Amino acid sequence: MKIYVASKKSKLENIQKKYPYAIILDITSTSEFRGLRVLSPFYPHGNIPIPGMDGKTATCVEAIWQGLKVFENCGVDYATFRNDTMKDIKRSVRKYGKPLGHKYGDKLLNYKDARWLIYLPTYLYMLENVPIVKDTLRKIQEKIKESDIVLLDYNTNCNVADYSKPLSHAGLVKLYLEGKYPKIEGRDSYEAENKTIIAYQTIDSLIEAIKSHEKFNETKYGKYIQQMKVMENVDIERVAALNGKKKDGWKTIIKDVQSPNRPKQLSLFE
Repeated sequence: MKIYVASKKSKLENIQKKYPYAIILDITSTSEFRGLRVLSPFYPHGNIPIPGMDGKTATCVEAIWQGLKVFENCGVDYATFRNDTMKDIKRSVRKYGKPLGHKYGDKLLNYKDARWLIYLPTYLYMLENVPIVKDTLRKIQEKIKESDIVLLDYNTNCNVADYSKPLSHAGLVKLYLEGKYPKIEGRDSYEAENKTIIAYQTIDSLIEAIKSHEKFNETKYGKYIQQMKVMENVDIERVAALNGKKKDGWKTIIKDVQSPNRPKQLSLFE
């Protein structure tokens, strides 16, 4: 049987239609069942070690992730480490200014490094060391023998190497139960493998955007679509950024391809 991740924002009937024989489990902080809420990074288990701070602990995974953030107008927030309410844990740019990174010992990590050195090992610690969490995982593992499982989360990005979107903790539970939880020792190979996956997923969505556009012309853009399908070297962060510009992001990409004077780093099809 398989494990899937779906958005809690989706209508339940649509999820049931897509996975008709699956057991649907809401593992967010607002889940109806405490036995499932314990998998949320917001759940205050207590005594979760803070990476880079020997001997110090926090109430939950999210408290560590948010508390270690350094902003333009505010540094590490020790009060956040003690927040056990499951509320008001997130620290916003609007309130504290431009984010500068995450504190890790005497270093300031960028977002990518912080995901690997702070969030991933902290959530893994919770999965492997908190008794009630281990018990919930055991029960889910037993259910997988009987049926497919759908884990609900507000975020659905299950690709650890996709830094363009927040990471789904349901995706991490899925990886853990499948024996594929990523660790820092394998970061390089993991990123290399998943960069290709991200690239083609993004390009597929761009192709759909191009084809569905009211001004799409098969003769004019068909050859570029064919090039999209076979490309190997992609500036994926740029592609993702352009794809985010509503429905016209693809037009900029087409201009990059057509321009004879485009910078090499903007070429998507070479």
